[in-house]
Amino acid sequence: EIPYAEQAAERLKKSGMRVEIDSRDEKLGAKIRAAECQKIPYMLVIGKKEVEGDTVSVRHHGRGDLGGMKMDDLIALLEKEVVSHF
Repeated sequence: EIPYAEQAAERLKKSGMRVEIDSRDEKLGAKIRAAECQKIPYMLVIGKKEVEGDTVSVRHHGRGDLGGMKMDDLIALLEKEVVSHF
């Protein structure tokens, strides 16, 4: 899953997004809690199912799980949100 996460991160960085990969050996719930406490706006959860489906599972701070998305759809969503803030 890490190579897939790195590819996803590169695509997001090329679109102008700030990205960090949390590859710590922690349980998923602990990583999600840590990201929520840091108020990270979007978290992408990538596991075997996402790699096989060529998707990412998206979580939004405050709104919770947004479900699985293709990278192109996620980038369009993020770009739209960035534009609406300016």
